Amino acid sequence: MEKKVAVVFDSAGTLLNMYRIAKSTADGELLEDIETTMLVAGYPGRALVVMHTDSEEIFNGSGDATIADFISGNEIEIDIVCGNGNLTIEQTRDLVENSNVPLSDLREVICRIRKRCPNIFYLAAGLIVDKDLGGISHVLSTGGRLYPKSREVLSWLKENGVDAYIASGDSMRNLRRLAKCLEIPLEGVFDIATPEDKERIVKDLQKQYANVVMVGDGLNDILALRAADVGVATRQQGDRRPDVLLEAADRVIDDIAEVIDIVLPLMA
Repeated sequence: MEKKVAVVFDSAGTLLNMYRIAKSTADGELLEDIETTMLVAGYPGRALVVMHTDSEEIFNGSGDATIADFISGNEIEIDIVCGNGNLTIEQTRDLVENSNVPLSDLREVICRIRKRCPNIFYLAAGLIVDKDLGGISHVLSTGGRLYPKSREVLSWLKENGVDAYIASGDSMRNLRRLAKCLEIPLEGVFDIATPEDKERIVKDLQKQYANVVMVGDGLNDILALRAADVGVATRQQGDRRPDVLLEAADRVIDDIAEVIDIVLPLMA
């Protein structure tokens, strides 16, 4: 007999209040509180890349190294979180290797996140590659803390027999800690999830549950929001959400606590 309800959460901006900074490699412009997927969505030939490393390893790298040197020298794995133009992982690696962006640029954005969010729960670094540019267009760092009611909502779901999942573009390196904090089994955590992956995850869960709710806040959640029985777009992050995202959702919320009100009728 199929279970009644499952809720799939994105992580950044949904369970976590995020601080994001990107730096343009072309002119050095710093972009604060930027939605990183927006730096990809409007530019064909770009891809958002996650690096499977941590800030300590980045700061332990050679002071005059390039990002390409650091990645190759330390055998750092990279993955595409989302793209605009169907770049392959091989093409993405080539674009990184062809770039001479210094590792110090990546350290700079990480330091700014640490200063902005001193009691940080989550910290990650990434890149945006651009096919037309022939290399890295932006370096970026994201950090964040749990929204005050995230634990409360996840506890309520668990106590009421609702299964919770995480589908995120982030790596398991960060998601493992988040899952432990929220008591979500690791088998219910899907990392490096592209928009297509999130859609597939929702559809697979619909074979097991009568209702699947998807909660997300970014352009990379749109396919999953549309596929879900109830798609929930959250704007708790506080910045303006793209109209196309809000239009893809069945419900728009301003606080994660509202998820409980959405789930309750589905349990009847």
